[in-house]
This record gives sequence, structure tokens and C-alpha cells, in this order.
Amino acid sequence: MFKIGLTGGIASGKSTVLTYFKDKGILYIDADIVAREVVEPGTEGLQAIVDTFGSNVLHDDGTLNREALGAIVFHNEEKRQLLNGCLKIHIRNRILELTSQYEKANTPVLIYDIPLLIEGEWYTMMDEVWLVYVNEPTQIDRLMSRNGYTKKDALARINSQMRLDDKRSYADIIIDNNGTPCDLLVRLNSIWEEHIEPILRESK
Repeated sequence: MFKIGLTGGIASGKSTVLTYFKDKGILYIDADIVAREVVEPGTEGLQAIVDTFGSNVLHDDGTLNREALGAIVFHNEEKRQLLNGCLKIHIRNRILELTSQYEKANTPVLIYDIPLLIEGEWYTMMDEVWLVYVNEPTQIDRLMSRNGYTKKDALARINSQMRLDDKRSYADIIIDNNGTPCDLLVRLNSIWEEHIEPILRESK
């Protein structure tokens, strides 16, 4: 099974890139979906959050109150790291479990959409790392127009993540998304033809 780690940053267009390959029938693991799974009521992940941050991060029905938790961790790096520490092992175990299932099913190509692909050292288990790249001014402009953020708010969100320029050295393929949607589509079509179709042909 050929493992592709897909990384990017806020407003880089990573979701658009993933959708392109999903529409082509490529299977994927979305770490954000996994992160939601591991904090459902009754899970060890949710209990770890309650043990760390208190029951005020729960709704009355026992589900996680993401807004309350976000208010605690968003502007506090130490508490954000605490949250990551609570969930890291549960997310990792679930992703490895899903990987094993896909391998047993003889899946030819699997994309991993993991926001902390580099920081969490997931890139070490990938065959290739793909980076969806935009420069910082483009990130700022897209966040301000898409989400209605002020420049200060946009920068706060960008600065809470690893810089895309720092991720470049980890990438086998850089998907430049500074241009138009049409430019991006041309690049993705090229990657499909040169990188994915040969793997799919070999797997048959």
C-alpha cells in the first residue's frame, strides 16, 4: 500500500486537494474525523479531556462542548499542548488501526490527511509527503475574505501552526496553490497522471 501524507495549513487549499483525489476514488484517513471519533461519549479520549480540563467542557448531554474547550486552549499554548497530549495516543492508535484495515483490504493508495503530519512525526511512515503550499500574504487574504477575520485574527491562526515554509523541506511533492483554481486543477491532473495512475496500474 502506497501511503501519502497530505499536509498544508489553514486556507492553503488542502481540503480542495483531498476532494480531488476522493472524487477519483482514492481512499483516505482524515485525522480530524478520527479526532472527533476518539472524544465521543464513553471514550477514553473524552475522559482524558474531562480529567484535565474539568466537566465544564461538556454539554448537558455528555458530549464535548468544543466552543468551551476552544476558548480555553486557543490563546494558551500550554493548554493547547495539554489537549494534544490528552488525545495523541488515542488518535494514533485509531489511525494505525484504520491503516491495518486498509492494508488487509489490499488498498493500493491511501492518503493521510493529518494536520500535525510533520509535528507528530507521521511523515516518517509515509512513502511520500505532499505539501499544499501558499505564501503567507495569500493565506492572510484568503482567511480575511473567507472567514471575515481581521488581519490580526488571521495572523493569530496562521501563527498557531507550523509555517508552510518550514514544511517545504519535508515534502516530496509541493502543490503550489498561490494561483487560480484552474492552475491548481492543472497541477493535480499532472500529479494524478504521473504519480497515481502508475501505482494503480501496477496494483491490478
